[in-house]
Formats: sequence, structure tokens, C-alpha cells
Amino acid sequence: MAGGPPAAPPPQADGCLAVAIRVPVRIVVLVLVVPVRLVWDALAVCGRFLWLKALRPAGRAVATVLTWLFKSVFVWPWMGLWRYVLVPVGKGLAWLGHVLLVIPLTWLYARVLTPIGHGIGWVARGIGAGISLLGRGTTAVVLGIGAGIAWLGRMLLVVPAVWLYARVLTPIGHGIAWLARGIGAGAMVAGRGVGRALVWLFKAVFVWPWVGLWRYVVVPVGLGLAWLGRVLLVIPAVWLYARVLTPIGHGIAWVARGIGAGIGLLARGLWTVVTTLCRWILVVPAVALWRWVLTPVGRAIAVVAREVGGALGHAWRVAGHISLVVGRFLGRLLRWIFVEPVRWAYRSVLTPLGHVVRDAVWRPAAEAARSIGRTTRQALATARQSVRQARADVRRMLFGAPGQPAPVAAAPGEPAPVPVARREPDRPQARTLGSSTTALTKD
Repeated sequence: MAGGPPAAPPPQADGCLAVAIRVPVRIVVLVLVVPVRLVWDALAVCGRFLWLKALRPAGRAVATVLTWLFKSVFVWPWMGLWRYVLVPVGKGLAWLGHVLLVIPLTWLYARVLTPIGHGIGWVARGIGAGISLLGRGTTAVVLGIGAGIAWLGRMLLVVPAVWLYARVLTPIGHGIAWLARGIGAGAMVAGRGVGRALVWLFKAVFVWPWVGLWRYVVVPVGLGLAWLGRVLLVIPAVWLYARVLTPIGHGIAWVARGIGAGIGLLARGLWTVVTTLCRWILVVPAVALWRWVLTPVGRAIAVVAREVGGALGHAWRVAGHISLVVGRFLGRLLRWIFVEPVRWAYRSVLTPLGHVVRDAVWRPAAEAARSIGRTTRQALATARQSVRQARADVRRMLFGAPGQPAPVAAAPGEPAPVPVARREPDRPQARTLGSSTTALTKD
């Protein structure tokens, strides 16, 4: 047998109830759902348009304003404080600390402490060299004096001390040691005796009385009390437990078992009666109601609900297609009524008219305005030149011609240079803002 996936169970055939209610339910639901779907699609289109054209730009504008407000309140003041207050103050403090501390300390170390240290080192090296030279000169004298003192000390101290140790102190020490050994042996024997006496006295005073008290008083009294307690308490308690309490307990247990058995039989009977009554009064009617009433009704309701749900889904999909067709028809209708006439008017009327206006009116008007501007500027330049020339002639008539420099001899074959007036330059056209602007525009 092949190990493929198990085959799907065959679909169950619909009952007569489902077939009977399917078509009318779908017709009614389609009639009710189509307007709802049309309204829903219209609201969706309007909401999408409103979101794309109004709410999202407004949200972005509000977010931009809030962002700018947040930055202006919380970010930019701190940035300005950091950039224009704290950083310059920190740099100023760093420069001030460098100027007031680092540079003076560096100068002090380099110009004061270092030369002083070098001087101290040089003085210490000189003193060490002098001491070493002095030590080399006095070494021989010190060695000779030391040798004489050593020989004198050996003859006056060492030799008499060795003789005194060998001939006097050693025999005296040997005698003292022999006498000490004898005294030590006697003291040891006497100490052993005294120690034994003290040990016996300590035991007699502190140990033996308590041992006798424990052995001959406490132990017999304890044994007597234990025997008395056993005879007066343990044996009567054991007899009472074995001969009185045990039979009484067995009797109570037998009575309790009998009572429990009776109560159990009674309770079992009552439970049987109660369960039988509950079964016939509650369970059997409830089962019959569930089996013969609620289950068929629930199945019918389930079939109706399933068919209504399927009809709603089918009607919603069909209404979607209808809404799509209606929307396309309305869009095409709006395009035919508004968009195409406007497009035709723009392409066929406004565009040629604009070209005609541009070529026939705007460009000639602009060229005429530029010609009038050039003519006006030339007339103004000519008038200014005439005014300058007349002012120069009046000045020459009133005050005479200005002093001319000595003419420079020209080279053979070259024309003589023409003097130029210093205060009234003779230019063909004055340099004005209009002329410079016109020149830049022409360039």
C-alpha cells in the first residue's frame, strides 16, 4: 500500500432544507447587501482620497510644526547654550588654566628647579670627590695606628683573659656544675615525694568524697526511685492499657463499625433512591429534550446560519464586482463629461491660442520694450554727456583752462600725445548702473 497522504472524505450532500432556503436567502441577501457594498466602496474611496489629500498632509504639517516647536523649546536652546556658552567658557577656562598654571609651572620647572637640582648635584659630586681624596691620604696612618692598638689590646686583654679562663674560671665552673648536679638529684627525690603527697591530698580532698557520694548515695537512691516509679507508674499503666483500655477501645471500634455499616447501607439506599429520582425526573427529560428537540432545532439553525453566512459572503463578492462595474462606469462617465472636454479644449484651443499670443503679442511687446529701454538709456547717456560738456565749457570760461603738463617730445615718426582733462574725462559714454546691467544682459 502506498504511503501517500490520506484521501479527503467525499463532501456530504446537502439536505432538502439547505437546498430549499439557499436560493431565496441569496436573492434577499444580494438585494440587501448591494447598496451596503456600494456605500461602503464609496466611503472607502472618499476616505482614501481624504487620507491622501487632506489628513496625511495635515498630519505631516502638524508633525512638522510639533517637531519645530519641540526643537525650539527643548533642543535648540540647549544646543545654543552648549555651542555659544559652555564651549566658549570651557575653552576660555582651559586657556586661562594653561596660561595661569601650566605655563608658569613649566617655566618654574625649566628655569628654576632644574638649574637648582643641577647645582645641588654638582656640589654633592664635589663634596664626595673631596671626601674620597681625604680618605685615600689618611688610610696608611689609620692602618698603622690600628695595628699598634690591636697588638697592645691583645697583650693587655686577650692573653690575660685566656689564662684566667683556662686556669681559674674553668676549674671553678666544673666544681659548681658537680655541686649543682648533686643538689639537683636531691631536689628531684624530695620533689617526687612531695608531689606524691600533694596528689594523695588532692584526691582525698576533691576526688574521693565525690566518687563515694556518687557510688554509694546517688546511684542507690536513683535505682530505688527507678524501681519505685516502675512499680507505682509503669506496671499499673501497662495493666490498665492491656486489661481495660484495649477491650473498651475494641468495643467502641466494633460499635462504630456497626453504626458505620448501618449508616453506609442507609446512605447507599438513599443515594440509590435520589439518583433514580433525579435520573427519571431531570436527566431522562433533559436527554429527550436535547435529542429530540434541541438537536434538530440546532441543526436547522446551523444550516440556516451557514447558508446565511455563505449567502452574505457570496453577495458581498458579487456586490464588489457590481460596485467595481458601477465605479468604472461612473469614472468613465465623469471622464467623458468633464476630463475629455477639458483636455480637448486645452489641446485644441488653449495651446494654439497661447502659441499665437506668445508669437504675435508677447515676443513683439518684449522686443519693443527692450528697444524702448535701449533708446531711453542712449538718450539719457547723451543728455548726461551734453550736461558734462556744458559744465566743462562754463568752468573754462569762468576760471580758465587748467594747467597743462609739459608736452613730451615724441619720437621721430610718431604723433604727439594729446593731453586729457583731469576733472572732466572725455568718454564716449558714462558708466552707469543701467549701462552695466545692459552690458551684462547682452553678454
